[in-house]
Amino acid sequence: MSTQTLAQLRHLKLGGMARALQTQLEQVGTYEGLPFIERLGLLVEQESLSRDHRKQERLVRQARFKLSATVQDIDYQHPRNVSQAQVARLAQGDWIERAQNLLITGPCGSGKTYLACALGHSACLRGYSVRYYRLSRLLLELTQAKADGSYHALLKQLAKVQLLQIDDWGLEPLKPAHRNDLMEIMDDRHGQTSTLVISQLPTDQWYASIGDNTLADAILDRLMHNAHRLQLKGESMRKILGQLTEDEHLS
Repeated sequence: MSTQTLAQLRHLKLGGMARALQTQLEQVGTYEGLPFIERLGLLVEQESLSRDHRKQERLVRQARFKLSATVQDIDYQHPRNVSQAQVARLAQGDWIERAQNLLITGPCGSGKTYLACALGHSACLRGYSVRYYRLSRLLLELTQAKADGSYHALLKQLAKVQLLQIDDWGLEPLKPAHRNDLMEIMDDRHGQTSTLVISQLPTDQWYASIGDNTLADAILDRLMHNAHRLQLKGESMRKILGQLTEDEHLS
């Protein structure tokens, strides 16, 4: 009977419940004194936890983060104008729930992308859908989608992502078609979902980087009016870590 029940649970894709039942069967002395309803509750709880874990893994996989990063591993030893309290508040995800944006700026190597990926990972653990793009890759995907007829489907897909992360904002001049693409994305997401933008350029230079006054007004109005901002400073983390490595080799 036990073997048949386990097989049926797995057939019904109740793997968490099956594993919990297997544990109860193997540890008879631990569970035999519990009422039936309590033992059943433990099985249901394990199934729920198992599904939550699978969902988190799926969301992290679909996000395609550039870096494997967590908020627990953020380095605060070197001053970068970001505090644990700021990160802790952002990691709670309330701003995503409110469809607010986040702008992370700072010099090359200051840890912008790591911080963004860590916050994105935290969002996945809280059940939000996230997608990371370098701006050039995003624009290339949109250009290819126009060519194969899937442009509107891609725009709809992007609009549904609860946290869209766009890295390397402002690194390259935008073509007119790219400005229109960004306008479509920002208009679809405005007030509905959150966008996290990462850039070496200070936000006061973003207007000029877009290259068209009318579209710059429209894009940045939708992006900035309800945005949290983190302005990272300090020496390049890559340089600091490289120096530490050299010291270790010398010792």
